[in-house]
Amino acid sequence: MRLLTFDAGDGPRAGVLEDGKAVDAWALLGEPHRGSLRELVAHGKVDELRGRLGDTGAPSHPLSAVQVLPPIPDPDKIVCIGLNYRKHAAEIGIEDLPGMPTIFGKYRNALVADGATVRVPTAKTDYEAEVAFVVGKRAKDVAEDEALDYVAGYMLLNDLSARDLQGATPQWMPGKVFDGSAPCGPYLVTPDEAGPADAIEIGLTLNGEEMQSGSTDDLIFSVPQLVSQLSGLMTLEPGDIVSTGTPEGVGMSRKPRLWLADGDEIVVTSPTLGQLTTRISA
Repeated sequence: MRLLTFDAGDGPRAGVLEDGKAVDAWALLGEPHRGSLRELVAHGKVDELRGRLGDTGAPSHPLSAVQVLPPIPDPDKIVCIGLNYRKHAAEIGIEDLPGMPTIFGKYRNALVADGATVRVPTAKTDYEAEVAFVVGKRAKDVAEDEALDYVAGYMLLNDLSARDLQGATPQWMPGKVFDGSAPCGPYLVTPDEAGPADAIEIGLTLNGEEMQSGSTDDLIFSVPQLVSQLSGLMTLEPGDIVSTGTPEGVGMSRKPRLWLADGDEIVVTSPTLGQLTTRISA
């Protein structure tokens, strides 16, 4: 299934994409409206929703008639993983792979939907195509062999990064938290449709030119490892977003370096997760 959050004029609603339309998920379940897709995930309704697909009577809207929001517009946490692709680590000169994930956070102000225009804070802002997963149920000290049971689905995310601000302090956060720095979507794709966690392909074009191409088979820390290790550090809640890192080809590593400019169009693509378009304003 492809799940989304949309606004048809009466606030965020959980939806499922069916025949090119956003179908009201709560109405499809025959339950009172409870809000965004995070609420549906938190109530454990995703599997039940699958059994209702094709039922008639629930309100549906052409996508052109609604505002499509970030799939999870209101997460408790956005956890990002740095330097988690072997080839990306190599391109920036890291030879010894880390023993535990490098983590940093973003906040809700960073989230914008497919098609958004983002104003970048500095002239040295970079793109990062990423596969993100959404936590499906509360996770604490989860064993690695059980970890995928805690994943509700996957989506695309662009970890926009102001590199000069990122490098201004020992922590990366100053360059990672500006408004709109985490375009994501267009949908949350359930694991059965996304494919194996270690074989999700991802790519990025900048103004039509390919910049990044990779697959989660190159992750240093796999999705199950991330669920297990992160849940040992903190309790993960339903709807939490974990962005798994970026493959090689970022602008910072190119010679000459390549920074985003006014009018640029970035497209993150995946054969199973769809296409995420972001435009840049400087």
